[in-house]
Amino acid sequence: MPHYTVHISEDVLDGTVEPRLFGALADAVGSVYGERLRGLVGVDLIGIPRHRRGVGGLPADRVAPSVTLSMREAAYHLPEVPDAPARLIGATADAVASVLGEGVRAETIVSVVGVPDGRTGVAGAVA
Repeated sequence: MPHYTVHISEDVLDGTVEPRLFGALADAVGSVYGERLRGLVGVDLIGIPRHRRGVGGLPADRVAPSVTLSMREAAYHLPEVPDAPARLIGATADAVASVLGEGVRAETIVSVVGVPDGRTGVAGAVA
């Protein structure tokens, strides 16, 4: 199951942004893998209070989302989905910018993480 974790300024999360980010990030995965996988996308939004974010050793007053997408490693190497990591990074940055505005794009960090076989589980069993 594709899973996003988004660390973002708490100030941005106002009750209207959350559902739009959920949908836009699910659409990002769907644009690369198709509608079937779109329906499996999980998203966790983690709000960071203004005084708990720093850049370069100094307090930061920016939205600057840090977005991590994790899936099984094999999903990034499917022959029918060429350049999957690059496409996912681009689609994810597009999704964030579509919700939060183009000004956020330059500071949005997207990490695509592959989970090796045997390192995930569902209901207590290796999946």
